[in-house]
Amino acid sequence: MSKPRILVFGGSLRLESYNQKLAALAAESAHQAGAEVTLISLRDYRLPLFDEDDEEAEGKPEGAKKLKELFVRSDGFIIASPEYNSGITGVLKNTIDWVSRADSDDEPPLLAFKGKAAAIIAASPGGYGGARSLAQLRILLGNIRVEVIDGEVTIPKAYEAFTADDRLTDGAQMAAVEQLVGRLVDQLRKTEA
Repeated sequence: MSKPRILVFGGSLRLESYNQKLAALAAESAHQAGAEVTLISLRDYRLPLFDEDDEEAEGKPEGAKKLKELFVRSDGFIIASPEYNSGITGVLKNTIDWVSRADSDDEPPLLAFKGKAAAIIAASPGGYGGARSLAQLRILLGNIRVEVIDGEVTIPKAYEAFTADDRLTDGAQMAAVEQLVGRLVDQLRKTEA
């Protein structure tokens, strides 16, 4: 049986993003669970705000092309979503918008997303741990035909949740990440079987 291919990233551009740190821990867990993992930072794929007129005039930006290739090659996703003003970040929504765009008239709709599965996690300085962003993200992903597995992990008070070497201070939180990621890997294996 081939290894499920999972794309992992945080929905922030910030260098010291709590969610990118959480994404890295989830990527380790997915690798340990037997997946082939690609961990990326959206910071490396700077995208302009999606504008259909610009897309028509100039084509898809290189960063969007590279990102879409990664999404298309993946069987599933782990997304660590920051919470900005009780919702998902503009950069995360913009990424999904660009990746969802067809490259030709005969490309099947939502090629990069349809039929795939995702686990969603969040870290936030606030007391809700990013839960409100995950509620929005779950709806968005469902609408583009991604199956979001049951459950999620939220890390409140993120400013004190990580050690100096970017591990979680709370073992129960790390175990929750490992369990959620393990369920995603199992789900992808069942889909392949």
